[in-house]
This record gives sequence, structure tokens and C-alpha cells, in this order.
Amino acid sequence: MNNTNRFWYFFVFVACFALSIPQSIAQEINDASTIKVDELSDKEVQDLLERAYSAGLTKSEFIKALEVQGMPAEELAKMRKRVDEEDSSRTGRNTKVSKRDSREQLDQNEITSGMYQSPSATPLVSNENEIFGSSLFYQANRRLSFEPSMNQATPKSYILGAGDLIYVDIYGQSEQYYEATVNPDGFVLLDNIGPVNIAGKTIEEATSILKNRIGKYYTGLLGSNPNTFLQVTLGNVGSIKVNILGEVRLPGTFTLSAFSSVFNALYAAGGPNENGSMRKIKLVRNNKQVAEIDVYDLLINGTAQLDLKLQDQDVILVPPFVSRVKVKGEVKRPMTFEVLEEDNFSDLLGYAGGFTDEAFKDRVAISRITGNQRSVSDVYQNQFDMFILKGGDEITVQRILDRYSNRVQIKGAVFREGVFALEEGLTLSKLVKNAEGLRGDAYTTQASILRTRDDLSTEMIQVNLRGILDGTVPDIPLQREDVVRIASIYDINNEQYVQILGEVKRPGVYPYSKEMKVEDLIVMAGGFQESANSQDIEIARRLEDTDLGTLADIIPTQVDPDLGYNPSSPSLVPFDQVIVRKRASFTMQRLTAVEGQVNSPGIFAIRSSGERISDLISRAGGINQFAYAKGATLIRRTEFFNTESEQLRRQRNLEGLQMKLAEDPSNSEAQAELLRRLLTDSPSALSPVDNQLAQNKKESLDQIASETPGFAVKLKETEAVAINLEEILKNPGSENDLLLEEGDIISVPKLLQTVRMRGDVVYPTTLRHESGRSLKHYINASGGFQRRANRKQTYVVYANGAVKRTKGFLGIKNYPPVEPGAEVIVPTKGPKVPLRLGEIVGITTGLATLGLVISQINWQ
Repeated sequence: MNNTNRFWYFFVFVACFALSIPQSIAQEINDASTIKVDELSDKEVQDLLERAYSAGLTKSEFIKALEVQGMPAEELAKMRKRVDEEDSSRTGRNTKVSKRDSREQLDQNEITSGMYQSPSATPLVSNENEIFGSSLFYQANRRLSFEPSMNQATPKSYILGAGDLIYVDIYGQSEQYYEATVNPDGFVLLDNIGPVNIAGKTIEEATSILKNRIGKYYTGLLGSNPNTFLQVTLGNVGSIKVNILGEVRLPGTFTLSAFSSVFNALYAAGGPNENGSMRKIKLVRNNKQVAEIDVYDLLINGTAQLDLKLQDQDVILVPPFVSRVKVKGEVKRPMTFEVLEEDNFSDLLGYAGGFTDEAFKDRVAISRITGNQRSVSDVYQNQFDMFILKGGDEITVQRILDRYSNRVQIKGAVFREGVFALEEGLTLSKLVKNAEGLRGDAYTTQASILRTRDDLSTEMIQVNLRGILDGTVPDIPLQREDVVRIASIYDINNEQYVQILGEVKRPGVYPYSKEMKVEDLIVMAGGFQESANSQDIEIARRLEDTDLGTLADIIPTQVDPDLGYNPSSPSLVPFDQVIVRKRASFTMQRLTAVEGQVNSPGIFAIRSSGERISDLISRAGGINQFAYAKGATLIRRTEFFNTESEQLRRQRNLEGLQMKLAEDPSNSEAQAELLRRLLTDSPSALSPVDNQLAQNKKESLDQIASETPGFAVKLKETEAVAINLEEILKNPGSENDLLLEEGDIISVPKLLQTVRMRGDVVYPTTLRHESGRSLKHYINASGGFQRRANRKQTYVVYANGAVKRTKGFLGIKNYPPVEPGAEVIVPTKGPKVPLRLGEIVGITTGLATLGLVISQINWQ
């Protein structure tokens, strides 16, 4: 069970425990930050501890759980003391019941609180100046603590002291067990046995003492052939006091686990400081040095004295460092190292992890202090074991030169380009052979060798590659760093291609091959579209030397529709353009629609180019009795409508077929093959000339609008065309009976009975149509004209889209008639612009001049 689960179980049992104690205490336990340990009775502490043991928590985990809940440090210390007292009272006298909890460390809070704490933001130190080994004990993350394991087997050399808990197991012919804690006087009290003095004894010695003492009561323990056996194991581990002095970050006396080693103690003190030694750390016991620890043994060889256990009142002394040297450059650990008097450069190289892969190993430069200045010494590889280091030495290991001693290169039209070794007697022909020969496109008339001179300048050497390979020209010896370049014939010539345009599935540019026919190119382009005219194909051929003004040679040709073999078909040459035109008689279906009051509304295909509105109404079954023929409207696409081209329409139809086949899991073999072709044979992009006319017209209108103030262009994709359906049906084929175009929609409304008033009237509304009434009647019915109404410009928009405006002559206004479904629109006059003083002066001056001229005429 991991700690997290244990803590959760602890929270559950604390909640349950809270139900069985007074309300004030329950509130405190639910919020550990408010618990007052002094206010808890011994019974409450005992119950709480028993429940923690039942949840699988150890004593230290129980304290940790309270800390997680927010209990302050002061209260935690009190709770730890109360728990220790409770635990001692349970185990000091009662040796009959053994829970045998896992081994715990006593005084854990005192141990952890005394340790050196790394600052949260440790200043970064470059690797070059870092002291090797300092991060072992001193780092921000503090992942390596050397914390002793409580689950290790009881060490036979462990010295018992006050506070240690021991388990005494008797088994065999007789069985018994004891649990006892060593009291401050050094005794353990065993039931029916009495006190036994074992303080200061090792586990092995204590076992012998207890065996002799208990053997008086269990005779099977003693003798040459015993049938009862005794084993002593350590329970909870006590603590010891260790003095850590000298060059450490936090000198002083530390409380540590009795299982601790020298490295545990050094970690607690933060390790040696910047002046402390890593190589000569002394362990003093009873005023005698019992060991000297070299941390480098652990860092380099992993063979430190980790089994050397500390005892109470031991002294660890960290003296100043002996001497230090610095290693820079191409070693695996470029740092500062502490060296002993007998260390040589080979030893230092071992501390630094050895050379890197790119290190120059033949010689290293060592800067040494001699007198009042520095001197440089060169140490060669055969001197590494003999060169003794001194404090203050700075060793620089250089990198190998970034150059090649025997490299040549070959590039271009060979089968294996790259870098090759310059062997003795290597020539150009041998290098070509090493590169597995020339490719078929190699340009053998000449090759070049880029050669590097001694002064690092370069020269270009032109060679006759064909002559060298044939043996007619002397071969050329190669030198270091030569770069041979063999060009391809395609490097010096233009890439050759042909192009096909028009009615093929994949128009575009294709690679040219000799003796290529028109049929071959059409097959590469996916074949003809269904609209292609195989008898009207042109080849536009580029002319090399022509008269000024001649751009291309046009060669008309024709092929079989099935693209069969034709020996008379002309061969293509590079850069030919093949243009496949459309059949003049080919058109795709064009659709129109009729909606509204006809007997069979819907979509209709245009039957012929001469089909008219009357024909379409007739095919729709004619108008019904509810139709208002005068209000019929033709909605027609403008040139700005985004019309699908035939190519796009074909593509959309093929995509629909593709989706339909893909949805069917049980396609036949032929259908599966069709689906494969549709997936790989999709039509290419549209021709760039589609809708070019509409685009040019739009750009012209935009230009006019930008150059004319107040003029705005509204481009519509559709617009209503006013038709007189009554007249069309009476006189089919007349000039009112328009020819149909693709996308036309004829809308025949019901009989309309209203008139809509819009614009500058007092109350714009919709009125009931009354036969024989004039426009003036409807103006008055909507409240009359507004003050700013432009009466002269009043107009009527009829249901079929036709427009009529008010006309006037000699002050007499002739209003247009109003029909059902019409809209009456009264525009507003423009804003009044007051005359400025200069304009008034100009007008009056002009009138005066005119009056003067008239008076002169009359006078004459």
C-alpha cells in the first residue's frame, strides 16, 4: 500500500473518529490546522493512534498525514511527543501482545529539522568552474539523501542504546516472545525475567547476554544439544548525536539515525563548502581517528565506506582541501578537481571521465604557477603517468583539427557520389571506377577538378573525361581535397517537355520522349473528354529561326477517337503544344424551372435552342385558374452569375458517382475498377479563361465607380425580367415570347389583391387593391405626401418587375395606373443647399448684365 492510499484511508478513519468524540474536537480534527494537542486526552490520542495503525499507517506516516492536513509545526512536535509517550507506555510493560509494526525511526522530526536546507534558487555555476563532487551533498532538488533503510537486516555490529526497541523471540521446544525498550539506565525489563543491562552492547553481544539470562528459565536454550532457540532483532531505531566540524556548510551537532553512515552526516550538514576537502574527511571516535573517507572513491569507483556506521558522539572533521586543478576543453567532465600529492595526469584524466571523442590526445597544455607568474608546459601522451600535478594547474585539452588528411570527393553523374579516401596512386579514372562508374546521362566531353592549393586558394582544372577513360589522354593523379565534378547532359541543356490543352482529362505539361506521337500524349493526359473533337487538333510548334512576326508553326492533325495506332500521325518535338478543341455540336443539358400557379411546376430541360417561354408553360401544363398572369416574372442569371462550366459540372457528376460507389460495400469487379479509376483519374483544375468576359466587365464597372463620385455599382448574379405572360400566351412566338436560357426561372403568382406603399408618404402601409382607382387614391389612403416627398419622381413597380414613373406636362401630372401586387414608391427630395454670398453676387450680377443687354436691344 503506497503512502497516498494510506493517507486517504487515514482521512476516512479520522472522519469516522470525529463522530465518536465531542463536537469541538471533531471540528478540530476535520481541520488539523486548528487542533490543540494539549486539549486532547490520553484516551483520545490512544484511540486516534490505534485507528491509524488499523489503517496501515506507521507512526511517522500518521504524523505526516497530520502535517498534510495543515497542522502547525509546534502542534506536530507536541503530537509526536504524545504519540512517543503513548507508544512507550504500550511497549515498555506489556510484552505479551506483539503487533510487530514495521521498523520506524525515532526522533524523525528532530533529525529532519536539523538538516541543512538548500536554498530554493541555487545560483547557476558554469561547468568549467564547478567543483567536482559538490553537487553530491548540495543541490536544489536534493534527490540523493543517503537516508538509511529501515528495512535492512539487523546489523550484528549495531550498538544498542537508550530508546532502542528490541524483539526477543524464543522458539523450538518452548515458545515465547518479548518486546522491550532500552530505558535511559541501559536496561530492558522482561516479564518474569527482570531487568537486563544491554546498553552499549552490540546485537550479537546482547543476544549472548539474553540467552544466558533467559536460559535459566528455558533450559533448552543452553547446553551442547539445545532444543529451544533465541533470536534478537531490532525494532524501532534510536538516534545518536554526531558532531560535524570543519569546512562544511552547516557545522554543528546533529541528531541522526543510529543506522547512519558518514555520508548521511555529510548530507545533513550540506557537505563540504567551497574550501572543504573531498579527499581527506576524518572520522574521530573516542579521541582517535578510526577512518579517512575519500568521496572520490564513491564518485569514481562506487566503492565508498557506506557500511561504516556512526556511533553516538562521533566527530566528523572536514579539513580544507589539499590542492585543486582545473580541466578545460575536450574531456567528459570539464571541472575543478581536488588532487592529492601523488596524483598524476592519468589519475586526473580518470576523475574527468577521460577524453571526448574529438579530443587531441597526443599532447595537452598545462598552465602552472612558478614563482610569481605562470608558465606553460606541453605534456605528451607517453608522459601522462609521470607528470605529477600541483595546486593551481590549469589543463587545456584541445580538439582535433577540423580537416581531412586523405579526402577526395566526386559529384555529379556517377552512380555513387560522395567522399573517398585518397590512396596512393589514386587517379581520376580510378576514382570514377570506385564511384561505380558513370551514369548514362554523364557529359563526358569535359569534367572539372577543383583543387586546393597550399595557400588555401583554389584552381579549376578542366579535363577531357572521355579521352582519359578511353586511354587516349594521360590520366590525372589526384591530390588531397580534390573535388571532381562530372556534369549531366541535362545540366547543360534545357529540360524538354510537351504541353496539351483543351478537351482532355488532365491537361498540362508532360516530359518529352523521342518519337512521341500525339496519341501518346493524349493517353498520358487521361484520354479525351466526351466533348473533344478528335478531328480538329492543332500542334503549335516553336520556331527557332523565323521571319520577324512569325510566332509558331501551326500543324493541324486528327486522330482516331479510340486513339488507335496511326503510322502517319506526326511525331512531336520538344516544346510542342497540342490543343484539342471541343465539338461544335456538343452541349450538356441545360435546365430551367417553372414555379407557382401552373399545373405541373418543376425543373425542365431545354429541348432546343429555339424553345421559348410559351413552350415551357405549355410543357408545364399551362396556368391554372388561380394564376395571375400579369404578375408573372422571369428570373434570369446575369453575366456575373457563378455558372458552373461544363468541365466543373462533369467533375461534380463524377464525384457524385464516386461517392455512390464508395458507399456500396458489395460492388462488382467492374464497379470496383470504376471506383479505382475515379479515385486516380479526377479532372484537373478549370481552364483559366472561364468567365473571363464577366470578370473583365466587372473590373470595368469597378473602375467607372471609382472615378465617378457618388456612383456605386451593385453586381447581381440574378435579376428579374418583366414579361407580359398574358400577351405571350395569346401570341406564342412573338417578340414578347423570349427564348429560354439556362437557369431561367418563371414564377407565376396567385392573383394579388394588395398594393404596397413605400417611401415618403405619411403612413407607408399595404392597401387593398380597388379596381379603377388611380395612384392619387392610394397616396391619399396612406396619408398623402410627406413635406419632402419628390412627387414628380413617384413610380410604380408592378408584380412582373416592370416599372412606370409619373410624367408631367405643363404642370399636369400623369400618374401610372396601379394594378394588383404593385408597389408605389415615393422618393425623397435631396437636401437643400443654401446659397453662399458669392453665388448670390454672381446671380445678381448676371441678371443685371442680362437686363442691360435687353434694354440696349429694345432701345435700338
